[in-house]
Amino acid sequence: MSSSSAAASGISPIADAAPLSLCAREPYVPADRLVAEMVPPPRFDSVRFATYIPDPNQPSQTEAVGVLETFAAGLGGAHAAAAAKRGFLGFGKGKAAKTPAGPRGVYLDGGYGVGKTHLLASLWHATPAEPALKAFGTFVELTNLVGALGFQKTVQTLSGHRLLCIDEFELDDPGDTVLVSTLLGKLVDAGVALAATSNTLPGKLGEGRFASVDFLREIQGLSAHFRSLRIDGDDYRHRGLPEAPAPFSDEQVTKAAYATAGASLDDFPHLLAHLAKVHPSRYGALTDDLKAVCLTDVQPIPDQSTALRLVVLADRLYDREVPVLASGLPFDRLFSEEMLNGGYRKKYFRAISRLTALARDAKGLVKTA
Repeated sequence: MSSSSAAASGISPIADAAPLSLCAREPYVPADRLVAEMVPPPRFDSVRFATYIPDPNQPSQTEAVGVLETFAAGLGGAHAAAAAKRGFLGFGKGKAAKTPAGPRGVYLDGGYGVGKTHLLASLWHATPAEPALKAFGTFVELTNLVGALGFQKTVQTLSGHRLLCIDEFELDDPGDTVLVSTLLGKLVDAGVALAATSNTLPGKLGEGRFASVDFLREIQGLSAHFRSLRIDGDDYRHRGLPEAPAPFSDEQVTKAAYATAGASLDDFPHLLAHLAKVHPSRYGALTDDLKAVCLTDVQPIPDQSTALRLVVLADRLYDREVPVLASGLPFDRLFSEEMLNGGYRKKYFRAISRLTALARDAKGLVKTA
């Protein structure tokens, strides 16, 4: 919406400039930025094991913290492959690198909102290595990196790392799973330690049927390198917190966008169409410097491809703690029953959970508008 159209509708801009528009952005992201940005996102930049508050009714949460602290401490010292290449005092050819005894990976197994990403990021922070020797990213970001660099270059780039953390490991795309499993096999051989998370389907919570069996089956030959840590608990995003706010009116959302410096304002159907023109690896750059996302006319997602693109955008917004203010349909009605019961339902439930949290964060924007 332009300033002239805002004036015509009787809305007086309060911010110094009209809102930004995601639909006007087509960012270019060089491959080296993809590598440099493989660190915990802003939402998890300051988390540590000490800031994780275990549920006293879920002893598995306390146990997980202890195991991960020990795992991090064991990752100190020279990288195995690098030491082998340097040899004695860094000169000559060293002895062949030996694969360290015991699991070189941990898998955090549990439902939505039990703090798996908090713990994974805490592991990254606690590992005694320079940031350039540690990598943190989602499964999708890792596949995007392979797409940008090529498989062999990705192996070369990550082989010198002490630790690779993979959040939201996806098990619903056989091709990508095989690709990443092959990549991880190369990295384990190079001495890289691994840590991963994935989500339990909501319908399986409480049944004792968690995702570790599926995960270990899909990574096949790598399973012996992982120790599975089961983390029980309820979704903290809804534990003792108010329900997500109902959608606001178009006028409220528009006024809030004009009253909030650094906010974007877009019509939801137009945004969905724009996402089809931008590669998902660029969605993080799409949200650069945004303080809030304001959306009007939220409607049901029309198809699976569009839904999957929205999931990636929701992840990037959640990582960056960008509140989302919307009019139209509530976020828990974005996806059809067929989608929520299909093969990608894990992604859709995660998106609903995260968008709901961001909608709650955005309530204050209307109060100040």
